[in-house]
Amino acid sequence: MKLTAIPQTDLTPSAICLGTSNFGAAIPQADAFTLLDAFVDQGGTFLDTAEVYANWRPDLPRSISERTLGTWMAARGNRDRMIIGTKGGHPDLATMHISRLSPAEILYDLRSSLDRLQTDYIDLYWLHRDDPNRPVEEMVETLAAQVQAGTIRAFGCSNWSTDRMRAAWRYATDHAIPGFVANQPLWSLAQPNPAAFGMPGLAGMDEEMYAFHQEVGWAVIPYTSQARGIFSKLAAGGEASLREGERKSYLNEVNRQRLVRVKEIAVQHNATVAQVVLAYLLWQSIPTIPVIGCRTAEQLVESLGALAVELTVEEVIALQH
Repeated sequence: MKLTAIPQTDLTPSAICLGTSNFGAAIPQADAFTLLDAFVDQGGTFLDTAEVYANWRPDLPRSISERTLGTWMAARGNRDRMIIGTKGGHPDLATMHISRLSPAEILYDLRSSLDRLQTDYIDLYWLHRDDPNRPVEEMVETLAAQVQAGTIRAFGCSNWSTDRMRAAWRYATDHAIPGFVANQPLWSLAQPNPAAFGMPGLAGMDEEMYAFHQEVGWAVIPYTSQARGIFSKLAAGGEASLREGERKSYLNEVNRQRLVRVKEIAVQHNATVAQVVLAYLLWQSIPTIPVIGCRTAEQLVESLGALAVELTVEEVIALQH
């Protein structure tokens, strides 16, 4: 598989990251192991998880996604060959209005993740949410100290505004300490409706954020990179095939027009709609490693096939207009 370097780090993960939010929950452990093995067999090395994943399932142990990955890596003996990204600092799901980004809470989540993943370091550690009322200096200093201690190799932010990311970047630069190296926003070819940001504190890619990445060189590792399969579903079954949440989140005239261009380019490249949608991110002018969410081996194979779809600059521009 192709590799994509994360600037300002020594991390060079696979060009596609496998998301694991449902591993151990909607995707039972045995099926999750099958997907993980298949991903590695295809050259995949980059896995994305979080402390909060599947905590919406009260019938399961907390942080079951991390536990599943830790069990799999221990069984395969492959920790040193994987690049693991996990996220902490998310509010408790029962009290989403209460921030959990104090130094003590960040360190508690980090140490708990290390234990569940059965490792002594995290390759890329993310703050899952922001708290605009908390100084960025405190959070950057907390994580920079963990880089110095060796418990994390690099760190990034997810669902932060451009203004807050700029403040964090400026502080780390001015003080010559490790800072954020990557951003994980909601981003795909699809134009989201406001309903796509259903949970509090989510942030998506926009022109201002894109320009910031061009300026500072951070990598983007977007979630919901295929927009819940909206284009594939529209191409296969039309608007009537969409679930209510999908309609609310992504059904709009912009995406109807983008679907026309996606289908045209798919024919030209002998590719599927899903592959063109993912290739749109792979061929950005800024370092971009999309996170994919696959439930079956067939979906995994199709998504990884996007790496063979080489879009031109003109095609990328055409897709987004």
